[in-house]
Amino acid sequence: MSRLHDITPPLSEALAVWPGDSPLRREILCDLRQGGNLTLSTLHATVHLGAHADAPSHYGADAPTMEARSLDYYLGLCQVMRVAVPRGGLVQRESLPTAVQAPRLLLATGTFPDPQRFNEDFAALAPELVEWLHGEGVRLIGIDTPSVDPFRSRDLPAHRAFLHCDMAILEGLVLSAVPEGLYELIALPLKLVGFDASPVRAVLRTLPSRAALQD
Repeated sequence: MSRLHDITPPLSEALAVWPGDSPLRREILCDLRQGGNLTLSTLHATVHLGAHADAPSHYGADAPTMEARSLDYYLGLCQVMRVAVPRGGLVQRESLPTAVQAPRLLLATGTFPDPQRFNEDFAALAPELVEWLHGEGVRLIGIDTPSVDPFRSRDLPAHRAFLHCDMAILEGLVLSAVPEGLYELIALPLKLVGFDASPVRAVLRTLPSRAALQD
């Protein structure tokens, strides 16, 4: 029987967002506990919230926005790897502990351990790794940090490598409790027209058997 691993941080006003970005705020328009006939609320927040998918328009002029991205990127066979990388370091090809076995790769660095407390020294991806993984057939890379580039990066070389290779990005995942191995990834973004990202409810489903594996 399949098991689900929820790899999405809880979305609340306590969730840390990128410094200067819009934090989550709930506006209650109507409340049953205050005598209303129903409860109705509005969400105010960045679209780069918690576990989220970056659209290419986030890092490329005239690149596709969120609603134009194929859902195929975010659904299917996935591999979780733990990488030994220092705070503030870059995940390199030699950081990978085992061979790549799936077209979607999630990297657990452990360098952003608390979604409610923003630390700037999280690990990021070397652009050469992105290019190499593209050559290995990887279509999506996810990471347990707020960005695939270092906090102080301005030219965003890893993001540009994703754009060049037409690969998908997932950021802000929670992978601390997930064993390494193969799973089915389900992390569908919202169909937000014109937007540069979307929050996702990212889950991993265990595979019933090796015979069931498919891209």
